[in-house]
Amino acid sequence: MAGIYIHIPFCKQACHYCNFHFSTSNDYRERMVQALIKELEMRKDELKEPIETIYLGGGTPSIIESAQTDSLIQAVIKHYAVNNTPEITLEANPDDITTIKARDWKSMGINRFSIGIQSFSNTHLQWMNRAHNAKQSIDCIDTIRSVGFENFSIDLIYGTPGQTISDWEHDLGIAINQKISHLSCYALTIEEESPLFHLIKKGAKQQTSSDLQSEQFNSLVKMTKSAGYRHYEISNFALPGMESKHNSAYWNGSPYLGIGPSAHSFHHQMRSWNISNNMKYMQAIENNQRPAEQELLTEIDALNEYIMTKLRLDTGIIAEELKMNWGIGQLSRIEKTISRYVDDQKVERTNSGWRLTDKGKFFADGVAADLFLV
Repeated sequence: MAGIYIHIPFCKQACHYCNFHFSTSNDYRERMVQALIKELEMRKDELKEPIETIYLGGGTPSIIESAQTDSLIQAVIKHYAVNNTPEITLEANPDDITTIKARDWKSMGINRFSIGIQSFSNTHLQWMNRAHNAKQSIDCIDTIRSVGFENFSIDLIYGTPGQTISDWEHDLGIAINQKISHLSCYALTIEEESPLFHLIKKGAKQQTSSDLQSEQFNSLVKMTKSAGYRHYEISNFALPGMESKHNSAYWNGSPYLGIGPSAHSFHHQMRSWNISNNMKYMQAIENNQRPAEQELLTEIDALNEYIMTKLRLDTGIIAEELKMNWGIGQLSRIEKTISRYVDDQKVERTNSGWRLTDKGKFFADGVAADLFLV
């Protein structure tokens, strides 16, 4: 299988924690959409595999006109071998979701949402500088359900300064009581060059607490497990059968095409990424050039990426895959190194290899780094 990701680089305003590539300009959205359509046509021969997932991300894809969204989906269908029942996901913010828009999205084939709710608390939404309020966080769920959508995910953020354990469990309780089919829950991270990074540096915002985040992560794991969610990736939780096909393909090394400024692609050990500049991107595409860089993953790069992604999944590292792709020597090295994490109860053995325990999931990056080949 293969997937296509389309990056819509527009937002209403800048959230304090975000360092993704976007613009708040309204001046050239149609021009950008036409550039995205042209890039889709230019690269139509790069993927021979059937397209099983289409993901419109950003930025805020729900901010553009419905006709523009439809034209992007139709361009994919026109130029690629899309299977009969693709998963088509749209990232959306609560304040953009109306009944009219939801009906439009459904009519064009969108069958899954990823909604940037982040919190059900006005206090924490304001701290993040989100454009919506707590009421809209609830209302948008009712709206998309009224149109017939049940396959959707919501994003939630924990670990913000001032957010207590009780606050976080309140947010989780709302999501669970609403029977949201998929939750993506992220600890607040201070990304360099984000507005939040500079605000903390100036003393205008508080620093985060890793101890608090650890406690909140433990609450997250316990509450979702009790409610029947599968913790299938470090930050992702799904009711049975509702896992994200698109993101799961990323984590399992399937090929994907990234369209738009800053978008990344991966195919046959080749990784590439488009320029993170809207004007330069559009100008290049209009001149029939793709403004991108690329790299061929080395054997070491591929091994380290395998370790990093597989440890994040509940299936874990598969010993036979390691042996087949990198040899018995690497399997023995990893088995020796990982044994101390087994002793420390951060990793557990499975019938096929190793996976992180609930305790170990909060330390995933550190465990992976220790297993890397350098």
